[in-house]
Amino acid sequence: MGTPIDSRRRVDLEPSRLLDLYFYLLLPRRIEERMLKLLRQGRIGKWFSGIGQEAIAVGATLALQPDDVILPMHRNLGVFTTRGVDLQRLFRQLLGREGGFTRGRDRTFHFGVPEHHIIGMISHLGAMLPVADGFGTAFQLRGQSRVALAFTGEGATSEGDFHEALNLAAVWKLPVIFLIENNGYGLSTPTREQYACKRLADRAVGYGMKGVQIDGNDVLEVYATVRRAADRARKGQGPTLVEAMTFRMRGHEEASGTQYVPRELFQKWARKDPVDRFRRFLQRRGLLDPTRQREIEDRIAEQIETALGEALQAPVPGSTPERELADVYAPSPVRTRIPGSARESRRYIDAIREALWQTLETDDSVVLMGQDIAEYGGVFKVTEGMASRFGKARIRNTPIIESGAVGAALGLALEGFKPVVEMQFADFVSCAFNQIVNNLAKTHYRWGAAVNVTIRLPYGGGMGGGPFHSQSPEAWFFHVPGLKMVAPSTPFDAKGLLMAAIEDPNPVLYLEHKFLYRRLRGEVVSEPYTLEIGKGNIIRRGTDLSIIAYGLAVHWALEVADRLADQGYAIEVVDLRSLLPWDKELVLESVRRTNKVLVLHEANLTGGIGAEIAATIAEKAFEYLDAPVRRVASLDTPIPVTEDLEKQIYWPKQRLPEMVRQLLEY
Repeated sequence: MGTPIDSRRRVDLEPSRLLDLYFYLLLPRRIEERMLKLLRQGRIGKWFSGIGQEAIAVGATLALQPDDVILPMHRNLGVFTTRGVDLQRLFRQLLGREGGFTRGRDRTFHFGVPEHHIIGMISHLGAMLPVADGFGTAFQLRGQSRVALAFTGEGATSEGDFHEALNLAAVWKLPVIFLIENNGYGLSTPTREQYACKRLADRAVGYGMKGVQIDGNDVLEVYATVRRAADRARKGQGPTLVEAMTFRMRGHEEASGTQYVPRELFQKWARKDPVDRFRRFLQRRGLLDPTRQREIEDRIAEQIETALGEALQAPVPGSTPERELADVYAPSPVRTRIPGSARESRRYIDAIREALWQTLETDDSVVLMGQDIAEYGGVFKVTEGMASRFGKARIRNTPIIESGAVGAALGLALEGFKPVVEMQFADFVSCAFNQIVNNLAKTHYRWGAAVNVTIRLPYGGGMGGGPFHSQSPEAWFFHVPGLKMVAPSTPFDAKGLLMAAIEDPNPVLYLEHKFLYRRLRGEVVSEPYTLEIGKGNIIRRGTDLSIIAYGLAVHWALEVADRLADQGYAIEVVDLRSLLPWDKELVLESVRRTNKVLVLHEANLTGGIGAEIAATIAEKAFEYLDAPVRRVASLDTPIPVTEDLEKQIYWPKQRLPEMVRQLLEY
């Protein structure tokens, strides 16, 4: 007979609703069975089966409101089918055909369906959990009675993002439900080798949230539990951790097989099959006779075969290099816009501060997040006074969770906000690397969603910070399509580029140089203005040599140019301003004019941005060169803390004049 559904669980579902629940429970099972046949026929290449786990996805989805956000994983087909995602388009996606959700750029459930409030996963487990926090924060800021629910497997509960997400949700009392599908294995690793606690739900206690373990194969228990958790969240009582015990009846994915699983486990869990259990429950209640059972089966079969037949006839996605490149970034309306003429002298740090202040005043969707940025004003005091003026709902202290903060920023952006995340030091952005390069950078290319996230990175040396507080991390991200990156060298650029970054519908890394904060002054337009990202600036005209630089290195270049001007040399200095994308045409134009070029940057030499610029010049302007392209950069060592070691030996500033003279005399 198998294990019956717990009749003590009371749910206020009418008989018709119970039958609907059965339909939604059976639909993904039948789709999976059909997909497995196609896999055996070689018509699809990979499949992650959720057979045996359907009750969790279906029960949880039905327990939520239609506008609640769900972040599923790769075994949660039931989320998509229960939310009514078009089956024809879904099959096209699953089969890798034209008309799917990702244009052939990603597979299975790695996509979002915003109109159904579904946000798909990336392969890096745990990464979507902080994103749910971002959605919860958005609902909280708007005063909406909405909830975000994020699925995860038991294996991903060992990931750092799991802990950062739960901690943030608890601290901010966010309306988020974290739903663990504990199916006993992380690929082939059993739970006893993954964690030492008896129940993952007990981890909730450490974060100050409610935790509960349930029978994940009892669809009514899942429904009732998630509904209660959602009710708590809507009342402002914070997040809930739900551990749903279940079993994976097939391999991690079909190629994995199941040889590593004891046979008796399959026999035990077969008796708890969620579809069979609920069918027997309905039969005992007199709600499902053979005729009605056949009607439901026929309706499902007709829907599947109609949609699948259409999808199988669809072509594979086609494209061109131009189309692929055009979809890396969301189209940006931000251009150089400088209204008025009134200018005032500002320090570099004050220009950044003014950009944030004016943006917060004019756009309620802008939210600042970071460590110690509220009352304390940030470690460099850029945000000092902003919490008093704009409130702590918009100037939000986070725990020490770089990855969690960036993931939450993605959720906020997908809900229409413009989050700005401050890293205390750019060095610490390495802790958020996955969120930036795999979540932020790839989302628009994969399924067309704009990602308006700005990450402020106080970077660079000159302040005796040593190897963990002085790095220039731009080359780490320069290789990543989908990111934008700017590095202003003046107060004027600092304000205009930051305001542009906050308006841009793409993730922007904003590199602000700590050494310039209080040492550099310049004229800044008093009103809000923007400078187009991707456009450089020739800040000194010349005919004898071009120096291409950005950030602090621009000022080194100007110093050399000033000294050599007295000797009759006219050095041209090109300030890149933007690193991704960088202004290739401006650089090539300068090289064609001067015929000699030196690329200068503060970051160490090997693998630096200068190498890409030098290679581009060699490819595109070789016939204009009267000398080899030269690169000048810092030593290939970690950054030393002692001032003399850093400024006299590590930095290229002392070597620069001789390098320039050699090139001029070549």
